[in-house]
Amino acid sequence: MASAQGTGASPDGIPAGRPDHTPGAGISAKDGTGGAPPKKPATRPAAPVVASLMLGMALVALDSTIVATAVPQIVGDLGGFSVFSWLFSGYLLAVTVTLPVYGKLSDTFGRKPVLLFGIGLFLVGSLLCASAWNMAALIAFRLVQGLGGGALQGTIQTLAADLYPLAERPRIQARMSSVWATSAVAGPALGGLLASYAHWRWIFLINLPLAGLALWMIARHLKEPVRSPGRRGPVDWAGALGVFACGGLLLFALVQGGVAWPWLSAPSLGLLGASAVLATVVVRVERRAEEPILPGWVWRRRTIAAVNLALGALGLLMVAPMVFMPTYAQSVLGLGPVGAGLVMSVMTLSWPVSAACSQHVYRRIGFRNTAAVGIGLAAVILYSFTLLPYPARPWQPALIMLLLGGALGLFQLPLIVGVQSTVGWAERGTTTASVLFCRQVGQSVGAALLAAVANATIAARLAEAPVPGLPEHLDDVAEALERPELLPGAAADHLREAVALAVEHIFLGATAAAVAALLVLLLVAPRRFPVLPDPGRE
Repeated sequence: MASAQGTGASPDGIPAGRPDHTPGAGISAKDGTGGAPPKKPATRPAAPVVASLMLGMALVALDSTIVATAVPQIVGDLGGFSVFSWLFSGYLLAVTVTLPVYGKLSDTFGRKPVLLFGIGLFLVGSLLCASAWNMAALIAFRLVQGLGGGALQGTIQTLAADLYPLAERPRIQARMSSVWATSAVAGPALGGLLASYAHWRWIFLINLPLAGLALWMIARHLKEPVRSPGRRGPVDWAGALGVFACGGLLLFALVQGGVAWPWLSAPSLGLLGASAVLATVVVRVERRAEEPILPGWVWRRRTIAAVNLALGALGLLMVAPMVFMPTYAQSVLGLGPVGAGLVMSVMTLSWPVSAACSQHVYRRIGFRNTAAVGIGLAAVILYSFTLLPYPARPWQPALIMLLLGGALGLFQLPLIVGVQSTVGWAERGTTTASVLFCRQVGQSVGAALLAAVANATIAARLAEAPVPGLPEHLDDVAEALERPELLPGAAADHLREAVALAVEHIFLGATAAAVAALLVLLLVAPRRFPVLPDPGRE
């Protein structure tokens, strides 16, 4: 067996030679809990299995981008302008709070039944969304879609580690990254075409043949290793309900705070307090559960805890380029929606390329050091945004996005591949769901915190404005930015400068998140990840 101390191995015990093509080497010889390990699959994953996993990931990746471009048509048909943001927030909430539940269920019952259930639920949710008669119904059906999306997102990432040995996991993970990159570019265009030349309901109906095909391919071709029936314990349904309720309250407070009501108002404080009480209850329930949904070992093990925290910081910092860069490109640089989308999307082009190449780095210096280099570069790149002149030329922020994608590809993939390689089959679903859950929570927290920073900056600039004609309230800023020609020239210039300053402050916050992730890797993560050996390696 190869080991971390063997000749030709990286600091994490990864062979530096050619990739191992041993069939089934992605399944650990131990399941990490002392139970009987699953038998190794006899063959490498067939092409239809890989295609079905990529198709399932595409369903999740396309969802938000394809819906976003059809919002004007949806609102014009169904009404509900004041609550349409819940088309995205509700879906994100459902995905996030169900990730730990599906992760544990996949470790208990296997990946295939959980994945089939998730695709089926996503298909039903899409059909319901296409038949929605008002905005409230559409939001409710988007929640159903999100319940299916949570199973897809976590289980597919886990299967990628199950089906491929450590040496080959970067290949499949890079393919998954390319799915996200392609979806980020193609989603808005496809959504716009369907909404303009067909009907907005087609953005949901198009999921039906795709989900149906993925369902058929996985049911027919995916063969999981046989597991010992003695490993299955009772399902912790009380813990699952507690995690869902606690996470739902917390995310609801973060999404609505500062938007529907002030942060220090009774609704915000009540929701945050209730989520804290529920968190205490969940911890007690999970400590007593025989097979907890959120086991304590995901935080007691340094490697997993460090990756959880680091990817939580990644979720936070990603709010800056993904949410606020398009606003900056349109409001400050004067680009149209297509141009703004191109400025942001170049990041999704360099990310998968960097991720695919990261294996050549972590084979030599290890998972932790590779991720530290990536996030260190990302911190410098994020900070460089604050040094741009005003007004910047479009190629300047586009170059920053291109470099940022390269740095983050070098950061995220080694952590995901590394942490999945430190656990056996019976813990991999829970571990993968844990890191994805932390990334999603980080994104929700980041959206709330950085939006508060942006609002405070713009409000301060409006209060001290030396020119008349500016909006008096923050709620009116969005409309003024959409139609700046209605403002006096000096007022429009002052408002653009305020937005530019707000985005600078947001990127400073993202820089701080990147530095925090770097410190976590250096101070919390072990220098060498305790990688389990691949079975069958001589």
